[in-house]
Amino acid sequence: MTLKKTALGVVGVIMMAFASWAGAQDLPDISLPAPRMEGGKPLMQALKDRQSSRAFSATKLPDQVVADLLWAAAGINRTNSGKRTAPSARNWQEVEVYAILEDGAYVYDAKTNSLTAVVKGDLRKLTGAQDFVATAPLNLVYVVDSAKMTGVSPGEDQALYSGADSGFIAQNVYLFCASEGLATVVRGSVDRKALAEALKLPETKQVTFAQTVGYAATEGQ
Repeated sequence: MTLKKTALGVVGVIMMAFASWAGAQDLPDISLPAPRMEGGKPLMQALKDRQSSRAFSATKLPDQVVADLLWAAAGINRTNSGKRTAPSARNWQEVEVYAILEDGAYVYDAKTNSLTAVVKGDLRKLTGAQDFVATAPLNLVYVVDSAKMTGVSPGEDQALYSGADSGFIAQNVYLFCASEGLATVVRGSVDRKALAEALKLPETKQVTFAQTVGYAATEGQ
């Protein structure tokens, strides 16, 4: 009887894993255009214009803007070493950037400059407690993979480093948005457990922050 229950349990796990894989396969990956690395406002002007916004248009962002934004957030700026636009402690690169769009959730792959499909369906409302997250075109979710954080004690030390590394990425996003005339706000008010379950994150991965990006809402919206 015990062996039978164990076998059924294994079958159940396999079926759940297959269902998860099949759901992601229904959502195609997105190849992004090459990021533009020129133009934009001077750094001091971008710092002057940096601010948090909480009113967003539902207008979708063009693929080129998304590509530029994600490269600015955590793209590779030194191809010989694979190091990023945002620093990370010991070069763990433990923070993954998830892009939550209307059609589904993706994870940014800096090496291939693409968005890898994770979950099909609109998960935007799960990225925060505020109403605007459900209609803004893009919510970034920062996910730390503690398995990459070798040589440091788990718990408080990992939280310290991963929080700081997430913050570096968020500030890159702020400066990009200030330079490009986009609205953004980083948010800590997230039901991390519910979002992690929806994204099918393993136990080694946890949500740190979310950040909404879009065009500023115009009068009447």
